[in-house]
Formats: sequence, structure tokens, C-alpha cells
Amino acid sequence: MSARRARLLLLLIVLAGAALLVVAGLQRTLTFYRSPSELLDGDTGQRVRLGGQVVPGSLRSDGGATWFRISDGRVQIAVEQQADLPGTIREGQDSVVEGTLDGNGVFHADTIMARHGNEYRPAVAPGGGG
Repeated sequence: MSARRARLLLLLIVLAGAALLVVAGLQRTLTFYRSPSELLDGDTGQRVRLGGQVVPGSLRSDGGATWFRISDGRVQIAVEQQADLPGTIREGQDSVVEGTLDGNGVFHADTIMARHGNEYRPAVAPGGGG
């Protein structure tokens, strides 16, 4: 093998290794989530993100624990978190929760986030016009 071919082969190996590192790093940072229907079709016990709408009438808190149901319009999953919800989470609002689904169909969340559109609208002041 000539020196030129050896350098080219080494360069290709280094580039392939760098590409693999970039892809592996991106896979851990992407923020995909599953719907309740998709989650029930999968395995329990694995850490996942679950996205859907907080079912109206299901939200309750007591003693630092919070319970509610999240739905994709077809399936509802009970969610439990051992903390108070952030003030941005409301019934009827889209949210994303992170945690694990147990064998009884209860999703044990450790992170809850409000999901919102990318359009900002400032709140209207009470009594204000516009």
C-alpha cells in the first residue's frame, strides 16, 4: 500500500469515527416523546418522555404529591409525581412528562414540562384593552 493510500484510509477512519461520535451524542439530546397510545404498545420500566393533554378534572395535589391523567384523545394514562407541579401546567393544556411506566399502568414522572407553540403572546393586563 502506498503512503498516499495509507493516509487516505487513516483520514476516512478518523472521519467515520467523528461522525459516529456526533450521531451518538445527538441521539441522547433529541427530545422525542411518545403518545399515550404508543407508550402502552411498548415496554414498561424504561425511561421515556410522554406527551399529551392534561385531562380536565383529573389534576389533584396533596402533601407534595401530584396526580393527573394525560391523553392523546384515544388513551389516558395516570401520571404521578412526588412534587408540586410547576405553575405553568393546567388542565386541558399540552404537557410532556419524563419518567417510567409501571406494570399497573401508572406513569411515575420526575420531570413535567408545559408544551407550547413557538408563538409568544404577552398576557393581557386585567382591565386593559389589547
